Amino acid sequence: MSVEHLDIDIPATVLDDLRDRLRGTRWPDEVTPGSWEQGTDLTWLRGVVERWADGYDWPTVQARLNERDHRMVRVDDRPAVHVVLERAEVEGALPLVLLHGWPSSFVQMLPIAPLLARPSEHGADPADAFDVVVLSLPGYGFSERPAEPGWDVTRIADLVVEVMAELGHERFAARGSDLGAGVLQQLALARPDLLVGLHLSGTNPYLGWVPEDLSDAEREFVAAAQDWNQREMAYAMEHSSKPQTLAYGLNDSPAGLAAWVLEKFRTWSDCGGDLASVYDLDDLLTNLTVYWVTGTIGSSMRLYWETVRSTSAAYGRVEVPTGMAMSGADMFPTPREWVERSYAVAAWTDLPRGGHFLEWEVPELVAADVRTFFRDRRG
Repeated sequence: MSVEHLDIDIPATVLDDLRDRLRGTRWPDEVTPGSWEQGTDLTWLRGVVERWADGYDWPTVQARLNERDHRMVRVDDRPAVHVVLERAEVEGALPLVLLHGWPSSFVQMLPIAPLLARPSEHGADPADAFDVVVLSLPGYGFSERPAEPGWDVTRIADLVVEVMAELGHERFAARGSDLGAGVLQQLALARPDLLVGLHLSGTNPYLGWVPEDLSDAEREFVAAAQDWNQREMAYAMEHSSKPQTLAYGLNDSPAGLAAWVLEKFRTWSDCGGDLASVYDLDDLLTNLTVYWVTGTIGSSMRLYWETVRSTSAAYGRVEVPTGMAMSGADMFPTPREWVERSYAVAAWTDLPRGGHFLEWEVPELVAADVRTFFRDRRG
């Protein structure tokens, strides 16, 4: 086992190749100009690609990223895991792991980590500080890509426990959404004794078995989820069935990668169709650049394939106290009673804004909710 410091250092040749590919994009035609009805709008994407090629300054971003405390944690022969550590402003703080999903990366968690580690700098009580561990899932970002099949959310959950133990955290709090929430669900079912509590958000479009005793709100939820699955779920079906086929195009074309990823950010965020109202474009380009320079778009999508074929996934109701921060702008509204079928919901917050990527969209709101939820669970 080992924990080593990581300096992000992307070779100039990789960046030059990226810019050449962006400038040489072979653009398709379009029959619905200005519309996203058939997918990512051509004119809009041209602007993104031009910025990425000739306006986006990765060396400056890289220097800013390297101001954080990056580590690579290796546990035996398992894939090495990239973490970003934000030390609490007080001694003996509660450790908190943050898990992202797809198509984001550790970049999603960077805005919220300082708010949680150093609350007094943001007008909050220093007693609410956390020792924050931003963990990149295996196959994402600077974490190593699994070299063998079988790395589903259950196996990743085991690795999260081992990584946290190697960092000195035998018991800890956890927050996640999307696939990160799936990992934490498996962890909570398998090792509830290790978790102080869970803080989750996000809608799960996988309905599975639908019980007969639905409330009116649950019936509306099921109908909305079924409608969403018909209109928006094709990406996940492709990830779950033929991720390798898709990986060739997205790993070879940065314009294709941008189209595939940013369309999801636009659809799933609380942006009203205008990503610039929520995100700085350069921050989105940082997320894309991380995917590109690490070559991890294929391995990130493969997690869907692994998870739907898992033979080790646990089933049942999570009894770890769970706080839910829910946004009505995320995919579709999810009622509390539906979530309570799967989790011991100890606190529920309806956020006034924010979508699927809450730590990025509304970090102050999420940080405040996390601090409040764990306040009485410390010690």
